[in-house]
Amino acid sequence: MIPRVVAGFLVLFFVALPNAHALYTSSDDVVALTTANFDRTVVKSDEVWVVEFYAPFCGHCRNLVPEYKKAATALKGVIKVGGINCEEEQGLCGQHGVRGYPTIKIFGANKRSPVDYNGQRTAKDIAEAALAEAKKKIKNVLGGGGGGGSSGGSEGGSGSKDDVIELTDANFDKLVLQSEEAWLVEFFAPWCGHCKNLAPHWAKAATELKGKFKLGALDATVHQQKMSEYGVQGFPTIKYFPAGTKDRNGAEDYNGGRTSSDIVNWALDKYTEDIPSPEVVQLTTEQVARDTCEKKPLCVVSVLPHILDCNAECRNRYLQILQQMGDKYKKKDWGWLWTEGGAQLDLEATLDIGGFGYPAMAVVNLKKMKYSLLRGSFSKDGINEFLRDLSFGRGHTAPVKGAALPKINTVEPWDGKDGQLPEEEDIDLSDVDLDEKDEL
Repeated sequence: MIPRVVAGFLVLFFVALPNAHALYTSSDDVVALTTANFDRTVVKSDEVWVVEFYAPFCGHCRNLVPEYKKAATALKGVIKVGGINCEEEQGLCGQHGVRGYPTIKIFGANKRSPVDYNGQRTAKDIAEAALAEAKKKIKNVLGGGGGGGSSGGSEGGSGSKDDVIELTDANFDKLVLQSEEAWLVEFFAPWCGHCKNLAPHWAKAATELKGKFKLGALDATVHQQKMSEYGVQGFPTIKYFPAGTKDRNGAEDYNGGRTSSDIVNWALDKYTEDIPSPEVVQLTTEQVARDTCEKKPLCVVSVLPHILDCNAECRNRYLQILQQMGDKYKKKDWGWLWTEGGAQLDLEATLDIGGFGYPAMAVVNLKKMKYSLLRGSFSKDGINEFLRDLSFGRGHTAPVKGAALPKINTVEPWDGKDGQLPEEEDIDLSDVDLDEKDEL
């Protein structure tokens, strides 16, 4: 691939090439799912679905094929079984948090929050797990379980009251305000009918949101200090406390629905908003490269002009654009690196970006050792179009030379200042006889 210089900026993007060889055919009982049909076929349907997220190159995925087909045939007419080729549907797989292959999820009563399947990879175990989710859905439809207040009761075993944290006037500040986690807190009264109706949904949401959100419940008839502090006028009242540093005035009113799926979807939207933007890190050592990109699906590498060719103000403009793009694509969980032109010549040569001017950019898939170069203009619009196409599996890619990245040079980090030309050394010519001629 011949790289193209774009406004002094080099973009490195390593991406996996789409693989058209799916593991299942139309003659199998496994339904091929794509971005185009997923919502209509799975999310908006009334059926329970078992969905495998796979990659054709994955050996474990290929080993699973006969058992998965067997499960699909056994469940036919009762539960739907589908498969998603993540090499072709990277956006859809990323949306569902797929980090490895194969990943199996069961879309049951709450389609927006599927259950991760972690059992044995046999047809029998997969089918039994799917049937268990179908039973839960039936129990939800018929009405299962009651309870009084959010600190008690669960919904047919689909949620645990133990996952709802009991809050009091004494522990509220320590558990909620002094934590780094996001919280949803219900202020309830034991005699409140709406609170009793909410209880199983609150418990189920707490279980489904474990690891992302904390859900708590405070009996406002007992702990009236906090009820007064947060202006609670009726029951149930739900308050949202964002992740990170909190203050007493930082609570927001919850404005979502009162079913477990409503609560989960609302919380996940907030969780996504709260994901911090990735740091755009200067490539100074081999360890920095590993820490920033080794576990990421893609790594965006930018080569900026030398500080003598582009002063601090100029460089910061480029870094600001990169930071804006990092924020825009933060849900992708990519790594972001930058280096100065000439500082990592072996890397530039490996990615075919050396000697063509700066800045430049490439995006690299370290697992596949593939990369793609920015060919449009270096601007927010140009880079955004480039990254958007790559995120959907489009764009030109090439293999990394030698199928490995070169050694990274250790360099001093930029001090944030303009560059300084080296001082010229004064040469003493007093002892030189300019009239002296050497004989040949």
